[in-house]
Amino acid sequence: MSERTPAEVVDAVSVAFEEAFGAAPAGVWSAPGRVNLIGEHTDYNGGLCLPIALPHRTYAAAARRDDDVLRMVSAQQDGVVEVGLDDVSPERPGGWASYVAGVLWALRRDGLTVGGLDVLVDSTVPLGAGLSSSAALECAVASAASDLFSLDLLDSAEGRARLAARCVEAENVIAGAPTGGMDQSASLLCDEAAALLLDCRSGETRQVPFDLDAAGYVLLVTDTRAEHALVDGQYAARREACEQAARDLGVETLREIDPSGLDVALERLGSDEVRRRVRHVVTEIDRVTLTVAALEAGDLDEVGRLFDASHASLRDDYEVSCEELDVATETARSEGALGARMTGGGFGGSCIAIVRASDADRVGAAIAKAFEAQGFTAPVSFTVTASRPADRDR
Repeated sequence: MSERTPAEVVDAVSVAFEEAFGAAPAGVWSAPGRVNLIGEHTDYNGGLCLPIALPHRTYAAAARRDDDVLRMVSAQQDGVVEVGLDDVSPERPGGWASYVAGVLWALRRDGLTVGGLDVLVDSTVPLGAGLSSSAALECAVASAASDLFSLDLLDSAEGRARLAARCVEAENVIAGAPTGGMDQSASLLCDEAAALLLDCRSGETRQVPFDLDAAGYVLLVTDTRAEHALVDGQYAARREACEQAARDLGVETLREIDPSGLDVALERLGSDEVRRRVRHVVTEIDRVTLTVAALEAGDLDEVGRLFDASHASLRDDYEVSCEELDVATETARSEGALGARMTGGGFGGSCIAIVRASDADRVGAAIAKAFEAQGFTAPVSFTVTASRPADRDR
């Protein structure tokens, strides 16, 4: 994880842009990664989720071109990737550059006037940690395009929501990852010291106060360093199972299933595996509602209990956890965390735990020791605060 300050990264990408393209950038924009407090695999089911924006961000130095060519450079990759905007497709340009090119493709598809860009990107969001580095990349580029082409979409919540929707389209169609809309909404709409209650059915959002510091606690994130990939079919298989279950139950999405009617609905489904998938989604949506109420009441003990219940559901019913995530959460709880759960799509990535500020280093060290005992790759633990959304930095 980078220790560079935001100002240092802005300076670095400006210098690197000039070295790559021979002129200074028109500006630098950035967008945060996210941690989802609770509400996992609910977004594509029309449900609720509760993310915060991270201090860790992806930065894009950019300038307009006089043609429809997109040239892209990443501080994390070698070489320049170039593609004509008319040639962008699920096959071109491929790799990380698809997330950048897909944004411009989606904006144009939305009828917005967008031309070519030179873009250089750098990031302090840990890659592969389940902290949504891809959405941070998309939203940083979308923010740059909004300003450089005078789209003015950063000036209102409605405009930011429109940008988020285009970033989702870019990731689904061009990058080929069938994710829901939570990550991009979090990156563009979260406020400092708040979690974003996102209703994925209506698109409505509400800021929920999230200031653990005031109570003497912190949110400890542990990047397990376990292999993490959402495009290997596991994520898509679960999404397809949920969509088929909704069709079998005669509802548009699983959001329509009230928790009080869950048992009756489960009896109508044909396999135990599908029943477990549906049970996770319906109970997880309910846990989001309960977590918001607990946060607003200042009841962190209840929030911790809900974290624990969420992880158990993701592990047993949705089957998206892994050994590293289970060891990290179990160790955090045994070391005094109020609650701990995996966050993100799963199959690797990160876990989060609510711990006393004075205990954060000790808990992180205990997780590292437990990983060493199991022969796992050494994890990285760090504390985070709820941070600002995508915006222009220079």
